[in-house]
Amino acid sequence: MAHPHGVPQAPRHDASPVEPLVEPLAGRVDRTAPQTGAHVLVVGAYAVDLVFRELSGQVAFGSEVWAGGLGMVPGGAFTLAMGLRRLGRDVVWAADFGSDVFSREVLAAARAERIGEHGFRHHPQPVRNVTVALSGPQDRAMIAYEDPIPVRPLAELIETHRPAVVMLPYLQFGPEVSEALDVAARHGAEVFMDCQDYAGHLGMPDVAKALSQVQVFAPNEAEALRITGTASAAEALEVLADVVPVAVIKRGGDGAVAAEGGRRAARAALPVPVVDTTGAGDCFNVGFLHERLAGGSLDACLAAGVVCGAAAVTGPGSSAALDSAGLRARLARLPA
Repeated sequence: MAHPHGVPQAPRHDASPVEPLVEPLAGRVDRTAPQTGAHVLVVGAYAVDLVFRELSGQVAFGSEVWAGGLGMVPGGAFTLAMGLRRLGRDVVWAADFGSDVFSREVLAAARAERIGEHGFRHHPQPVRNVTVALSGPQDRAMIAYEDPIPVRPLAELIETHRPAVVMLPYLQFGPEVSEALDVAARHGAEVFMDCQDYAGHLGMPDVAKALSQVQVFAPNEAEALRITGTASAAEALEVLADVVPVAVIKRGGDGAVAAEGGRRAARAALPVPVVDTTGAGDCFNVGFLHERLAGGSLDACLAAGVVCGAAAVTGPGSSAALDSAGLRARLARLPA
């Protein structure tokens, strides 16, 4: 996902071909999924994820590492908008597209997923957002590039679209953000914020203020430890629970934990074949929010998040994100 947020070997000629950008997604559109209301405003740039997987060794300067597979899939905030749409949610995605091939491909993928275009802005120049993801069985490293463009004020987007939920894919803070979060509160909108490895910690007044204005904050474990200055997920959860109404920590292969008021919940990761971990955290967020909008309990939200995250890792990027029928079927198979 885009930022804003070995030993040399002989070539392997048997490596998997590059997967196309749009076709795997277009084939998975749930065309019968109803619009379930409570519309969500997703604010964030697209990315094109070039995902190298089955790496032959650790990547380091001065060395060459061969991959056994290469996928090219839409990512960034596309994953959130696409995932929610597949689950039948009414989504407005505020995103920018340009004259470049990456913009055209992601726009085609968004249309294949039937994501409405009234939040899109089109530019005559390139608006490239590209991430190279080096994906391992448990985690991934990424290199990102994006063309700079003027950002639409968050407060203006909230005023324009009047959503039930504002979904922010990375940690945002500062006076303008705080003002926008006040606008969301005035309109009765919840705010769901991820972290995406953006710098900031609770010792910074602007960060503490912004987090106190959101309803759900969902960093991964490394981000949660850095933001809170704690040494364990359990400690970080307690610190965050004193700041935000709902705190969620995504722990990768160790599942996820969450806190809401005095309630605590934990879910183990599901055993699935791992193809690519890129996009798993975003798909977790989609599942969690979808269940929250349906009025689910904290444990039910966590279960939906874990199921959606687990499904995501079985394909490149977010291409394996679940539709509503798939989520229901997998939730039904969870142990009580």
